[in-house]
Amino acid sequence: MTQKTYSHQFPSGLTLVAEEMDWLESAAFALLVPAGCAYEPAAKLGLGNLTCAMSQRGAGHRDSRRFLSDLENLGAETSASVSIAHTSFGGSMPAESLPQVLELYGDLIQRPHLPDNQLEDARLAVLQEVRAIEDDLAQKLMLTLRRRHYSEPWGRGPQGTEETLGSLTMDDVRQHWKQRYSPRGAILSVAGKINWPPLKDQVAKVFGGWNAGQTAALGETAPPRKYHHETVESSQTHIGLALDAVPYSHPDYFQIRGAVGVLSDGMSSRLFTEVREKRGLVYTVYAMCHSLKDRGGILAYAGTTAERAQETLDVLTAEICKLFDGITDDEINRLKGRIKRALIIQQESSPSRSGSIALDWYYLSRVRPLAELRQIIDNLSAESINRYLAANVPREMTVCTVGPEPLEWKG
Repeated sequence: MTQKTYSHQFPSGLTLVAEEMDWLESAAFALLVPAGCAYEPAAKLGLGNLTCAMSQRGAGHRDSRRFLSDLENLGAETSASVSIAHTSFGGSMPAESLPQVLELYGDLIQRPHLPDNQLEDARLAVLQEVRAIEDDLAQKLMLTLRRRHYSEPWGRGPQGTEETLGSLTMDDVRQHWKQRYSPRGAILSVAGKINWPPLKDQVAKVFGGWNAGQTAALGETAPPRKYHHETVESSQTHIGLALDAVPYSHPDYFQIRGAVGVLSDGMSSRLFTEVREKRGLVYTVYAMCHSLKDRGGILAYAGTTAERAQETLDVLTAEICKLFDGITDDEINRLKGRIKRALIIQQESSPSRSGSIALDWYYLSRVRPLAELRQIIDNLSAESINRYLAANVPREMTVCTVGPEPLEWKG
């Protein structure tokens, strides 16, 4: 199957990326706007989340109710979220509905109503996210882990705090939208049953009046790292570990991705086998690669009982350190099969492909062909991964725990 991808950058700075999947009857889009939580003032955390919520409350000639009903009538399933670097909007729909849906999002991005009388409703919705995290100790732990491992502002979460959200005004929302909802650096990706020339013409028409906002220079402060504990009354202890790794854009990314896959992908992985099955220490354990634009990490999590928390931390740490002693051919060969199956499934989904090609463009400034990705995976070997691991033994780990008692960390 020939992969047909296209790209075009408009004078405003918006890049359109598209992939034709003419065997489908659906289409999907992802719009990445450079308005992530890294660009919020430190005293206004959560501003991106609040602005994202407000931007969906009517746009153009449609009020909030009409905007949502029109999307529903077009058969569109949509979503919106804020990450470190972007505010993202996306959706999937029957292919014939794509032009009308893009028109709706052209209004949302360029002509949102941002109604004063709905600010408190939007604030309450985003405050619920903050309060929900307090009840989800695993999520709270991983947010704390990223915040302590990465330099500020790159370790932030988008939720903000009750204090900062409570102080935000409509002037803050409008200023954030004006400055950060910019086509400069924005990416619109479309995948599915499309026709490239009319798609490009329509995007030029719909987003042609999108004006560039201000660029932001971000300063960084060094992360605290080391060991951190938050005491809560609970019968469980949540453990998180982080160490440095290369980002997705690095030539060696798939070497460390292969190693982490051996550690944590599937029921035959080392963590599942050693920490859960053999020792029965945890109810959940995993490790994953995490990537930002110019830096990356390995994040690991284990949830266990308070009584077995110290042993769990010791075993989890030992397994991560043992990984850098090397992997076997059998381990990487099993992983290759799982990755290839995931690629096949992804190729059959327009929402998955629209998201993937948008991130490819953000990280690589190009769409990585699936054939190239398959070749990279085929070329992975225990020898190549072990060579990378031997040259990149971690010098330190960041460790966070949430539970009734702090643990002993010898790092």
